[in-house]
Formats: sequence, C-alpha cells, structure tokens
Amino acid sequence: MDSRSLGWVRTLSPPHPLPADTAPCPPAPSALRHPPIKGEGKSRHRHRHLRLCALPTNSQATRMTSSEAMDTLGQYKITVWEEESFQGKRCEFLMECPSIMERGFRKIRSIKVESGPWVGFEYPEYQGQQFILEKGDYPRWEAWSGNSGYRTEHLLSFRPVKCANHNDSKVILYEAENFQGHKFELSDDYPSLQAMGWGNKEVASIKVNAGAWVAYQYPGYRGYQYVLERDRQNGEFKKYNEYSSQAHTNQIQSIRRVQH
Repeated sequence: MDSRSLGWVRTLSPPHPLPADTAPCPPAPSALRHPPIKGEGKSRHRHRHLRLCALPTNSQATRMTSSEAMDTLGQYKITVWEEESFQGKRCEFLMECPSIMERGFRKIRSIKVESGPWVGFEYPEYQGQQFILEKGDYPRWEAWSGNSGYRTEHLLSFRPVKCANHNDSKVILYEAENFQGHKFELSDDYPSLQAMGWGNKEVASIKVNAGAWVAYQYPGYRGYQYVLERDRQNGEFKKYNEYSSQAHTNQIQSIRRVQH
C-alpha cells in the first residue's frame, strides 16, 4: 500500500533527534561486539537502531498497544476520492480523519467502505450534518444523503463507529428532555415510530444502552440523520441539540440499528 495513503503510519517511527523526555537508548549488543557493516554510514546505523529501541517514557501520552492496533486495522477501512464516481486523488484510511484538507484534499465526493461502519461529516472536526457510511459504494453525494433533502455534495471529516453491534442494540426514546415523560424502549429497526405506537413526531431525549443507532427526521429513514452511539456522551443525549452539532429539530420519526 502506498505510504502516502496511510500517512499516520509514519508516526510509528520516532523522530530524529529524540525528544528531551524520551528514554535514552542503550547500546545495541551487536553494536558492542561488531563494527558497523562496511559501506553502511554511521548515521544510517544509528537511525536504524533508534527505530527499534527508542521508547517513550511515562510522561508521554499512552499509545495504542500492538494487539489493539491490529484489531482496529482489521475492522475498519475506507477509501475516499476527491471527485465523483471514484475519480481524482484517492486515499485509504484505517482510522479517523478530522480534516481531509490536512491530507492535501479539497473535499471528498465519492467513497468506498470496505469494512466497518463510518460516519462522515459536512465540516472538519466532525461538525455539521452527519451521514452514516456502511459497507458499500458511494459514487455521488446522493448515495450518502439518501432522501434527506439536505444537499451535502462533499464531506470533510469522518471516523469509524466502533460500538456498533447489530445483534445487541438497545435504545430508549423519551418524550421530554433529561429523560423525562413517556418512554419507548427499542431493540429493533422501526421505519415508522408512530405506526409502532410512539404518540408524536418529536423525541426530546435519547439514551443508548447498547450499540449504535441512526435516527431520522421522517418515516422511512428519510430526512436529517443523527448517529447515536453508546460510547459517545456515555450514550446519553439529554436534549435534541446534543444529537448533532447541526440538529435543527427534535423531530424523529424513524430509527434503525447501524449495520456492522
């Protein structure tokens, strides 16, 4: 895979010279017993050694363990293109991207999700309207917008939805803010909440007890999308404006589990 497509991989190699709070690296045993290989410069020999044994001290931020990294890399993969129909500049990602512009892109206009569910955002830093991106091809903006009626022709940030579990998802809808009033407990997809017994078009607060859900403004999974996750805000959305940074209304008339 082209190293440019996974720019974050470069951070696995420590910079040179080492930061002030990095633990000193002991001499390599082989370096003590044997002289450098003929033709191999000292700086190259030293740099190779640093890549292997320079480790952060406890004062540095905790990094993902090798096993955790492998688990993440196997579960989530997305490829994005700068133009529609999978044309123009492309890049593969295995982790979140808070701003595609920092990777040299102007925008994202087509997407292929190869593994794991993702959520894409209208603006950098996971702001603006959000769109669920499950496994499949998205050659144009209509593919991720669906029948939302909200024209978002490009995305600028995205991240994986890590808590999705289609077989174990539970959510509670509340009539009033702060989990008050009449409530409705769900563990399945509902293309029309009113048809299933919810008395009105509004949902004022939501508590996700398991998995990840997509709530929609209108029946039939249409209108604005709100991706609601158990591992975000502890699964508690006390007011409708916590559903999304661009939530304009507490109107929710259909809801489903995120596919994984």
